[in-house]
Amino acid sequence: MPTTVLRDIGTLVTNDPALGDGPLGLRRDAAVVFDDAQVVWVGDSADAPAADQAVDLDGRAVLPGFVESHSHLVFAGDRAEEFAARMSGRPYGAGGIRTTIAATRAATDEQLDATVRRLLAESLRAGSTTVEIKSGYGQTVDDEWRSVRIAGRHTDEVTLLAAHVPPPEYAGRADDYVAMVCTEMIPRCAPEARWIDVFCEQGAFDRDQSHAVLSAGIAHGLVPRVHGNQLHQGPGVQLAVELGAASVDHVAHVGDADIDALANSDTVATLLPSADFCTRNSYPDARALLDAGVTVALGADCNPGTSYTTSLPFCIALAVRELHMTPDEAVWAATAGGAKALRRGDIGALSPGMRADAVALDAPSHLHLAYRPGVPLVRQVWRGGVLASN
Repeated sequence: MPTTVLRDIGTLVTNDPALGDGPLGLRRDAAVVFDDAQVVWVGDSADAPAADQAVDLDGRAVLPGFVESHSHLVFAGDRAEEFAARMSGRPYGAGGIRTTIAATRAATDEQLDATVRRLLAESLRAGSTTVEIKSGYGQTVDDEWRSVRIAGRHTDEVTLLAAHVPPPEYAGRADDYVAMVCTEMIPRCAPEARWIDVFCEQGAFDRDQSHAVLSAGIAHGLVPRVHGNQLHQGPGVQLAVELGAASVDHVAHVGDADIDALANSDTVATLLPSADFCTRNSYPDARALLDAGVTVALGADCNPGTSYTTSLPFCIALAVRELHMTPDEAVWAATAGGAKALRRGDIGALSPGMRADAVALDAPSHLHLAYRPGVPLVRQVWRGGVLASN
């Protein structure tokens, strides 16, 4: 692989305080060199070493590739009518997932794979260089197995969301469904996944059911994640911390005890503001989490029902406007924060030894991601040192 130098960078976000100013490790008039899919040098543009190929950024900003740590891309159909009804006043109660389950079960493998490829291409154009993908719209052993296999064609970050909601054939029998998940679905699907997830929420699964699913996943070598505290203050956060989950996602309704538990744990709070935007639910109190010392990530939560977007730049703008995060905090959460939510030490930063995933903006600094909401500022994307989107 040829070496590449990106030079004449207006503002470089390294996410390494040892390399520049503040938590983002900001450098001005900077350069970065890629070799063999890794960052090998960071410094002043005037001092940049020679490389096989040079890219002059003309003062544009460069930051690490976004890390999307929460997405649901294996599905069929859409729920535009549900969205329109919700915007006219009908509240969201997690029931629409069953519509997607029916469409997903009816789809062919080729149709599901095409949707994943389409949405990943869209994500890449928006600057996401790492994307986690969940199952959860099959809800039979065979359909969940094919979902994680399809996801695994495209990412190493595959999550078995075995317990999304009880499917229609288990209506009123959530305990029976959980028993099937634990004894049949997880043993079959675990070899194809890295993570186990559960929707711990009213209308989905209670604490004991969620604990059973996560414990079964752990016993089969999967690492837990939790959908928690999205619609109500419930046990999701506490359960995630108790079981050492990598992240608890949504976190829109929390109390002081939840915040304290997160602050004293390694569990990341992944905030999904687009889901709250699309459902008109309460936004998380990011300020309270950050001020308490909780590690925060941002995700787009792409799914057909409650957040049909792949744009982390959009979520950054929402986080600054609605969650009261600073632009620096939001950018860190969408890069380094996402990496921590996936327990990855090789992505989310641009410092020597990290994977050469980078985004160049049509703007002089990362601040423009929030300053110019809705504008497609991502100009170029490198993944593993290779120009992947231009």
